[in-house]
Amino acid sequence: MRLGEEQIMKVARRTDFGVYLRDINDFHKNDEDAAEVLLPRNQIKEVLREGDEISVFIYKDSEDRLIATRITPLIKLGEIGRLTVNQVTNVGAFLNWGLPKDLLLPFAEQVVRVKEGDEILVAMYIDNSDRLCATMKIYDYLSTDSPYKKDDEVSGTVYEIIDSFGAYVAVDDKYSAMVPKKELVKKLKVGDKVTARVTEIKEDGKIDLSLRKKSYEQMDDDATVIMKKLNENNGELPFSDKSDAEAIKENFGMSKAAFKRAIGRLYKEHKIIIEPDNIKSVG
Repeated sequence: MRLGEEQIMKVARRTDFGVYLRDINDFHKNDEDAAEVLLPRNQIKEVLREGDEISVFIYKDSEDRLIATRITPLIKLGEIGRLTVNQVTNVGAFLNWGLPKDLLLPFAEQVVRVKEGDEILVAMYIDNSDRLCATMKIYDYLSTDSPYKKDDEVSGTVYEIIDSFGAYVAVDDKYSAMVPKKELVKKLKVGDKVTARVTEIKEDGKIDLSLRKKSYEQMDDDATVIMKKLNENNGELPFSDKSDAEAIKENFGMSKAAFKRAIGRLYKEHKIIIEPDNIKSVG
């Protein structure tokens, strides 16, 4: 019997409270040698006889006993899925995965603290106590065989942020990707959904992303942002091509290089004046 998976089993015997199932390969073993699992009566809609085959999912009930169900859960062993937090206790969070017993997300497997009602991206694993659990540390569960290529636009979910590297993203909630630190032109947090541009497919299949369009496409958007801020500030801003890069990123959501390209275009179009310490709109 494979915990956390769907499998075909055979009816070994019937009781008043359900039927006991065996693995197909164990069906003809002696009773004392064959492992059995209960499929409760409330899961049975038809007459099942000894030897009948049935597809079930194996998990553990509230008393930590193996149990079979015909309900297909929202996530299975080794899979990634979006689950909702039903409750947070002193041992961790409990997630709704479609079965009567909620799935435990231990505190040690949370990359950020979650709260009731949160919808989070998790994978399922078996812990050291042979229990099914969830983890938000999904890096090793993501696929590296995406169909995307350079410059494609993709969507995904931020699942972890490491300041020295960047924001880790699950593209389509299944493919491994990252927005490198140098491309983080705005603050992101775990759980954010992002639309980004593929900048590189690495040899191992992992994807590098940018939150910005190609420079020649992005320049129009950046110029629009700058003009909007000028209009909101009486036609003058205390920024120029010599301003601090972090201050530019914080105020405009773009790199210093992108800012310089945009104000250069606006200057050539006679829409702004560039002074040593500020820019002004013309007219």
